[in-house]
Amino acid sequence: MDPIRNPYAPGAGQRPPELAGRDEQLRAFDVVLERVVKGRPERSLVLTGLRGVGKTVLLNALRSAAVRRRWGTGKLEARPDQGLRRPLSSALHQAVRELGHTDADSVDHVLGVIKAFAHRDAGARAKLKDQWSPGIDAPVVRGRADSGDIEIDLVELFTDVGGLAADVGKGIAVFIDEMQDLGPDDVSALCAACHEISQTGLPVIVVGAGLPHLPAVLSASKSYSERLFSYQRIDRLARDAADLALTAPAEDEEVAFTADALEAMYAATGGYPYFIQAYGKAVWDRAPRSPITLDDVLVATPEAESELAVGFFGSRYERATPGEREYLRAMADVAAASEEPDVDAVPTADVAAFLDKKPQSLSPARDALLKKGLIYSGERGRIAFTVPHFGRYLREHVG
Repeated sequence: MDPIRNPYAPGAGQRPPELAGRDEQLRAFDVVLERVVKGRPERSLVLTGLRGVGKTVLLNALRSAAVRRRWGTGKLEARPDQGLRRPLSSALHQAVRELGHTDADSVDHVLGVIKAFAHRDAGARAKLKDQWSPGIDAPVVRGRADSGDIEIDLVELFTDVGGLAADVGKGIAVFIDEMQDLGPDDVSALCAACHEISQTGLPVIVVGAGLPHLPAVLSASKSYSERLFSYQRIDRLARDAADLALTAPAEDEEVAFTADALEAMYAATGGYPYFIQAYGKAVWDRAPRSPITLDDVLVATPEAESELAVGFFGSRYERATPGEREYLRAMADVAAASEEPDVDAVPTADVAAFLDKKPQSLSPARDALLKKGLIYSGERGRIAFTVPHFGRYLREHVG
């Protein structure tokens, strides 16, 4: 069929033509927005899940919902090598601009506080020539959000930004992707600021997205984080939602799927949104006409798997050192030998036994893989891949 009309979009964070299976999260977030503006108590939100389940897509959809209600919004992506001050300042700068507050003096004051927050290093002030500027023209406000203690500063910053939003009956929402990559001090500060804001009733919320161990990261920082955030696990799509993700875009192009084609697509993709888009694109390009049949799926499957092997799995595998790759392959083999069906996490002791090495000697490789985001530990003594089907890829493509 015409590849130009191909509706499927297997891109990182790229919204699919049909955002299937996420209606519950979108409806719940609409309620949160309304409650916050009315001064009702609400918790900030944390989305967790494996890579490829659509966390970033959903995060962007939630942001769009806030924008439609004229909230001020800003988004940042956490990185292990970067502190919170600069990206958060840029995000809040954008959020304040979106508010449309008409009192220039009030806006300049808050922008000056954001600028002070951005300029403050973890220790002493940087030299003026080395100070990073978030593009704010307002003068720096001294004595506010510039103490150098990130926890104190973030509470003050959120308080001032929230007060500005409350003046116009709107809210501020900060969206943080890859939230598990925030440093320990930044996580602690973020939890403290959200706690303070929830107590004062100011209209500021944080919406974070990250890997499955993100709740453990937050809990390790502040014990009350378990009650501070509303946690939502984003998982693979159920069969009906997966079918809808394929059929709705196709119907817009007057194309249909046979029942056995849809069954084969679900078996191949496991209901993971990224895989659905990747297989959908390959099948569309290979199918000669409508309806798309089981034979079309079988013909296109090698192409889809090859694309995933290079762009989705292979790019991640290449980031690992030889020692780390050995550890990954051992994880895959241990999981395959498990008596538990569809095992997600494997004991670190079993990986060490498989490699015939002492667990302590494997700690550097394991820790490096954790930092690279290729594996995660949801519970003590067990590890799992952050990428679905990664073990299968390793067993089939890595010798």
